[in-house]
Amino acid sequence: MTRGFQEFIMGKQDLCIAGSCRTESASAQAVTNPIPQVVAALAEGFKSGRWASHIEPVPIPSKHEVVGLIEQAQRILFPGFFSPDILRPESLEYHLGQQLSQFYENLAGQISSAIRHDCFRHNQACTLCSERSYEIAADLVDSLPAIRNLLETDIEAALIGDPAAANSDEVIFSYPGLFATMVFRLAHRLHQLKVPLIPRIMSEQAYHRTAIDINPEASIGSHFFIDHGAGVVVGSTSTIGNRVRLYQGVTLGALSLPRDAGARLRDVKRHPTIEDDVIIYANATILGGETVVGARSIIGGNVWLTESVGPDTRVMLEAPRLVYIGREQGE
Repeated sequence: MTRGFQEFIMGKQDLCIAGSCRTESASAQAVTNPIPQVVAALAEGFKSGRWASHIEPVPIPSKHEVVGLIEQAQRILFPGFFSPDILRPESLEYHLGQQLSQFYENLAGQISSAIRHDCFRHNQACTLCSERSYEIAADLVDSLPAIRNLLETDIEAALIGDPAAANSDEVIFSYPGLFATMVFRLAHRLHQLKVPLIPRIMSEQAYHRTAIDINPEASIGSHFFIDHGAGVVVGSTSTIGNRVRLYQGVTLGALSLPRDAGARLRDVKRHPTIEDDVIIYANATILGGETVVGARSIIGGNVWLTESVGPDTRVMLEAPRLVYIGREQGE
């Protein structure tokens, strides 16, 4: 490397500072700093109560921790599938005991934050949040065997309903419908136990991973199977019986709602009832709290349904007329 070139490289910073960088620095100093004004405006909006915020002396549930609870529950409900450890029959009870102890403590902590936040936000009287949180966590833990039994029926439904499902291992590892159903069954139990916030955080995580949106308030029976899954929506007051199968894009929703629906219709049944052994194919939309799909019925793809149908009914769209432009059909 020549001396002249070395001097050029070593002096590059000095040349920059002496030249264009000084000009740019002077230009930057001439621009008014917007941060203090924006900080003041944001702070005023939050402190005044005009904008939703959590500026309170109590904790709020952590989304990160709630996602961790889902993963812990998955390791408990499906031992050996989602843990790096090799499980043997003689170590199973130790594994379950360790996982359940951590899950119980972590769940109680998040429930305590949710209850305290709710009490403080709504100016409720003290209800011994810490003690209640452990009682509720214990109730959820007591429910795990029953939840696992329901999940086994959901696995069975996948094996019966999907010829592509090779075995239960494949369903547990890779079927988004089973993951969304597992999260729903946990969140639904927490909703029954009147835990605020956490059930919806859980359902949002399931939606984030699978694009399946099941409200924790919905009621779903055994042997539930969502095939493919993306785009499925199950509204909060939906009632789904046993052995029901949904395909991708199915919506169980509400009819058009008035502007004040949030307050006026909060406790009103707005979503349909699907009875036992119903199959609903891709992109079907079923709306309305008074809409009932009778047992053993089949709803075809792309159907838009806002009225009840009796048992053993098939609802299908007529085949569309296809138009071929260019080459003749069959060539």
